[in-house]
Amino acid sequence: MSRYVVYDVFTETRFGGNQLAVFPDATALPEADLQAIAAEFNFSEVTFVYPPESRAHTARVRIFTPTMEIPFAGHPVIGTAIALADAGHGPDMVLELGIGPLPCRVDTGTAAFTTAAPLETLARPEPALVARALGVQPSDIATETHPPTMASLGLPFTLSELTSRAALSACQTDIATFRKGAKAHPGGLDFAQFAYVRESDTIHARMFAPLDNIPEDPATGSACATLAALLAETLGRDLSLTVHQGEDMGRPSRIRLQTQQGRVTVSGQAVQVMEGRLV
Repeated sequence: MSRYVVYDVFTETRFGGNQLAVFPDATALPEADLQAIAAEFNFSEVTFVYPPESRAHTARVRIFTPTMEIPFAGHPVIGTAIALADAGHGPDMVLELGIGPLPCRVDTGTAAFTTAAPLETLARPEPALVARALGVQPSDIATETHPPTMASLGLPFTLSELTSRAALSACQTDIATFRKGAKAHPGGLDFAQFAYVRESDTIHARMFAPLDNIPEDPATGSACATLAALLAETLGRDLSLTVHQGEDMGRPSRIRLQTQQGRVTVSGQAVQVMEGRLV
């Protein structure tokens, strides 16, 4: 039997934020079962923790969505770091991920990591295509700051600013258009859409990846980090942002972002809600 713990991430209270299952010691799990286990949980991600390849690091962490293994994602890093801290590691640790070693720090229930990965712009999907995928009108897509932009700091998302909070709440995804977008932009994997509204330093956001069996994600740290990098580059200045995500699906999340000279720091809290054993 293998023990797992479940955390709600990017929240300080239970039953909010984004659910994450963590297997603190995955060494006994068969490789062939990892994807099936992630699909069984059907959370946005599940993490499997192994001894590090380098003795100077804390752990090696593999991240699975319901349909694939991915090299990096924000809420699995934050949640796994807090789970490891609760088990006695830290406060400083280095997690080995698919993107390489990532330093993290946990302090009084808040974890933070900083990525220096360069912002990669993959494509500029047509605003009309994005609007159809999100189920909004083309006039709801704001392009003054930037057009819809498929970008990545390790995991690709199409980032689109909307004109109002009402438009953001009205989003209803169209699966056929997501398939069309994924075919047109294969570098974006599942054509995941991160739609947002910016009010000064406050961001309201939603993320949809239905082709990855994630109809909507309550908190998406990797997408938020990519947005921070894109806005800092576009606006030509460093930013301090707070992202409110998950509100329209009843799982409110808070993600804090800080940019500094091309680096992005993501921070947030997490709370354990349950534990169990895989038989």
